[in-house]
Amino acid sequence: MRYIWMIFVGLLLSMVAILPRLGKHQPAQPATDAPLADPALRAQPTALRTAAGTALPPRADSIVAFGLAQRGTPYVYAGTSPLTGFDCSGFIMYTFAHFGVPVPHSTALLIDVGRPVARAEAQPGDIVVFTGTAATSTTPGHAGIVISNRGELPMRFVHASSSRREPFVKVSQVENSDYERRFMQVRRVLGPGTGIVATARPKLLPAPASTPRVAALPARRVALEEVAEPVPALPQRLATKKYPTAATTAKRKATGKKPTVKATAKKVLVKTNVAAKKVSTAKRKLPARPVHTTATKRPAAKARK
Repeated sequence: MRYIWMIFVGLLLSMVAILPRLGKHQPAQPATDAPLADPALRAQPTALRTAAGTALPPRADSIVAFGLAQRGTPYVYAGTSPLTGFDCSGFIMYTFAHFGVPVPHSTALLIDVGRPVARAEAQPGDIVVFTGTAATSTTPGHAGIVISNRGELPMRFVHASSSRREPFVKVSQVENSDYERRFMQVRRVLGPGTGIVATARPKLLPAPASTPRVAALPARRVALEEVAEPVPALPQRLATKKYPTAATTAKRKATGKKPTVKATAKKVLVKTNVAAKKVSTAKRKLPARPVHTTATKRPAAKARK
C-alpha cells in the first residue's frame, strides 16, 4: 500500500511541474510568402507551388469532387440527371448548378461562357471544349471539366463520353489521344473576370404560419341496418320438375285428356313416326326375290323313232 501512495504522489508532482510550461507554449506562425531558402524546395517543379493571388476558387475543389462522384452514370442524349443519365453539356450544367454556378446546357454556348484561358494555365474547375468527332469538324461538339493541376501533363478532365465502348461519365486525357486533335479552348467560369455570378442553391421554404388549415369534414356514423340489405331466406328443398311417365300418359288417354308434352318432344315423335312409315312403305315396294334351288329338273328327252 505504501508503494501505491508513493507512485500517486510522484504523478501529482510531475503534473504540477509540466502544466505551467504548457501554458507558455505559443502557436506556430503562419507561413509567409518569403523566398524559399532550402535548395531542396527550390528544386520542386513550379506546378506544385502556387504563387500569391493564383489560388483556386473556393468552389473548384468541390466541383471537381462532385463531378468525379458521378463516374459510371450512363450517357443519355440531352440527359441532365444522374437518375436518367447525362450528355456532355448536361453533366457540366448539373455539376456547376449544384454549387449555384449557372452554365448553359449547350456545347455551342460553352465556347463563349466565362473567359478564355491558355491551355498551359488550365486548372481544376475550368471547362475544356472540343470539336465534333468528324475529321473536318470545326464547331464545338464535346466538353468536359478539367481536374488536373495547373501546368500538369497530361491534362485530364472528367466528362460524359458517348463512345460505343464506354458510354458513361469517365476521366480522360488530352495529350496522346484523339482529344488533342479536337481541342478548341479552355474556358474559366470560376473566379473574377468571368462575368458569372454564383447564386445560392434553392432551398425549400417552410409554409407560413398564417396559412389557414383545412377544416376536417364532419364524420357521420352509419347504422348497420342502413347498409346491410335483408337477405332472402333460401328454400329448404329445391323444386323439381315432374316428367310424364308411361302410366300417367295411359291414364290421360283413357280419360280423354291430352298429355302436356313439350313442342320439341312432339316434333321428335312426329319425325320418328314419319321415318318409320317411310321404312314400312319401302319394304312393301321391294320385289320378291327369286328362290334358287340346288337341283333343277330337266325335261325328259324324247325317244328317237
